[in-house]
Formats: sequence, C-alpha cells, structure tokens
Amino acid sequence: MQHVQSVDVDWRTSTFCGSNTCIEVARIGDSIAIRDSKDPQGPVQMYSRDEWNAFLDGITGGEFRSLT
Repeated sequence: MQHVQSVDVDWRTSTFCGSNTCIEVARIGDSIAIRDSKDPQGPVQMYSRDEWNAFLDGITGGEFRSLT
C-alpha cells in the first residue's frame, strides 16, 4: 500500500453505497487505485488494468457471492 496525493484524482464510489462507507476507486496513470472512503488520507492499494479486469470479471461472474 502507498499514500497517494488525491489533488488531481477523480475518486469514485458505487451508486449502491448510499450513505454507507465504501471503497473508492480511481485511475492513476495506467493503474487502478482503491482506498477506504472513511480514511481518504490513508493507504491506497494499486492494481494493474489486467488485475482490475480479472477482479471485475470475477465479480460479474458471481465468484465472490459466497463471501456475503
């Protein structure tokens, strides 16, 4: 994890979050960044586009449904 200055970063949260605390995602260069919305100055996890796309494919394919 690393700390990323978020001055010029377009952080996004899911519209499904509502008033809950969620993760936020942003594209930074060629990477996808994820952070905790409760701690915007805290650590950020960085993933390559391939890693992010594999994760999204797993989500849309229902691979993680058993975790909820």
